[in-house]
Amino acid sequence: MEPVVGMLYSMVKGNYNRLKSIVAGMTQDELDYKGPNQKYNSTAQLLRHLAYVDLNWVFRIKGEDMPLELEAKYGPMLNENNQIPQINGISLEILINDYDEIIDMIKYLCYELTDKQLNQTVDYENGKEATIRWGIWHIADHNRYHQAHVNQLRKWFSQR
Repeated sequence: MEPVVGMLYSMVKGNYNRLKSIVAGMTQDELDYKGPNQKYNSTAQLLRHLAYVDLNWVFRIKGEDMPLELEAKYGPMLNENNQIPQINGISLEILINDYDEIIDMIKYLCYELTDKQLNQTVDYENGKEATIRWGIWHIADHNRYHQAHVNQLRKWFSQR
């Protein structure tokens, strides 16, 4: 990888590895736990959400539409109530294996990118544009952001 692309990818990979260490050993009950009064997103929902957002960035950066089979497997982004879709009973192993595949896609995409390409813009949310550099940074930052939610869920789960 080129130097700056490699640095950005290392942020993605490092934050993903940290997330995997946070969720390691979770039982199905904890994975599906939605916090006090069941009013938050579960860790399972957050893992699938992160995978789906990252997958969107892969295809956005490639300038391609996401294949329908991947959309069906990981999506949608939000349900009819504008919330992260409900999922229950999907094992941690399956969620992590699926997410591993997307992290591999990001890695192979980064091998193809040059540092100069990082300044190219791609369409992003409702007609906005973002640079590829920002997109890869966002993948890493979004993962780190939801780690705080997973840590809070783990705390609540252990206290119930």
